[in-house]
Amino acid sequence: MREHHTRILGDGFLSRVDQIPDDWAALGSVLSGLKHVSVLVVGDLMLDEYLYGAIDRISPEAPVGILNWRSQRFSLGGAANVANNLAQLGCEVFLAGVVGRDHSAEELLQLAKQSGIHTEGVVVEDRPTTLKTRVIGHGQQVLRIDKETCSELNEHSTRRFLEFVQKRLPLVDGVVLSDYAKGVLGPGICKSLVHMALATRRRLVVDPKGDDFSKYRGAFLLTPNKAELGRATQLPVRNEDEVRRAIAHLFAQTECEAILVTRSEEGMSLHTKEGSETYIQTEARDVFDITGAGDTVISMIARVFFAGHDLETAARLANVAAGIKVGKFGAAPVCVDEISAWMRQRENQGRRKLVELAQAKQLVSLARSQGRKIVFTNGCFDLLHAGHVQLLQQAKALGHILIVAINDDASVRQLKGNGRPLISVFDRARIIAALESVDYVIIFSDPTPLRLIEELMPDVLVKGGNYSLEEVIGRKEVEKYGGRVALVPTIDTQSSSQIIKEIVARYQFTNESAG
Repeated sequence: MREHHTRILGDGFLSRVDQIPDDWAALGSVLSGLKHVSVLVVGDLMLDEYLYGAIDRISPEAPVGILNWRSQRFSLGGAANVANNLAQLGCEVFLAGVVGRDHSAEELLQLAKQSGIHTEGVVVEDRPTTLKTRVIGHGQQVLRIDKETCSELNEHSTRRFLEFVQKRLPLVDGVVLSDYAKGVLGPGICKSLVHMALATRRRLVVDPKGDDFSKYRGAFLLTPNKAELGRATQLPVRNEDEVRRAIAHLFAQTECEAILVTRSEEGMSLHTKEGSETYIQTEARDVFDITGAGDTVISMIARVFFAGHDLETAARLANVAAGIKVGKFGAAPVCVDEISAWMRQRENQGRRKLVELAQAKQLVSLARSQGRKIVFTNGCFDLLHAGHVQLLQQAKALGHILIVAINDDASVRQLKGNGRPLISVFDRARIIAALESVDYVIIFSDPTPLRLIEELMPDVLVKGGNYSLEEVIGRKEVEKYGGRVALVPTIDTQSSSQIIKEIVARYQFTNESAG
């Protein structure tokens, strides 16, 4: 039986007890120090065509808009887009796939060469090059036209294709299969590719497609989205229990080492065959276009993992890259400089949120002059859990500025006893500051937050619903100057102390069973 290291809270709400927000400085260090790698990308090659114009009248022949053509643009798509992403991330890239004998093939190969991609592994066959034409009017896609064939490669092309892969494979650091179900990665070719990768001890990661993932049996990593997971396993994926069952089924079907499920606005979840699960919140900001987001994910995974880093680090960086990508139009690659700049911005945001009392008073004064309501809450926050997150989200909804006061390490020990806190005060502060609902974080060393409350005079003082009004420190002072106390109901969850006891009990049981 697979062992799960998560707790399920309510209907599908996930809280992993050791999950904390990304350490942007550490991830930035990984990104800047990535060693050079070479990657073989195998899959369905596509050319993306964009026709831009304006629609300002209706055709007299039919009730359809007339596009007044303005411009045209081509870009790499499918496996070629994965190769382009990897090239932009500093990899040496070898591309294997198939194109037709047409102008689209010439355009695709020219774009690939301009990006520094090696194209000796591209086989020419008597079929149309896959072309996706998107018609764009006033910045919106109004129509897509696909020109393609999905038949598998002929015998001659298959032989040339596999000969190239076999020759190139020992010379690269890893392999990416980018399957768009256009015929290149049929069951026979996939079986041969996995066999060659295993024989040469090269890691093979797959962006899968279709109803049968058994053709990838033996691959190291699969990266389906949630819908693809459901189709491949023929199982529902409506909640976490169902997703977990589908993943277990997929592990049995493919014998892979890990599965990364991309989950749209829910972020990502990384699962290993040993049973560990890591949940990563989405870093997407304004979603403009999801085209090519999966290509971005598999590319960043490959870039980081093939450079020698663990899958979780690779997934976290892929999550950031995907968040940047969906803010762009079309299948646009994401480069290292963009990712680094974004992470520096996030790190600086966290630092700006951590303030001292004097600075907090100035910020409160300015906010009040703008008619903004101040909300205040406090706690130890040693092991952030779902109840904490909900409390802070509901607290922020009661005003405009949320200030969170955190006990320093000495005061936590006084409250919780020796052995606490498990997480140092500055790490706890960074974790809380990373939450979108929190505006400012202040560390205090007094036994209670009373002095902070008297100095800042918040409009709303918030505590969890497990408190009574009489127990809330600062209630009298806040009500005296016209403020109010709000007791926020929280989900039925364990406290940090209970979580710690549960962890200790589980490890003791595991050790005793092993003994």
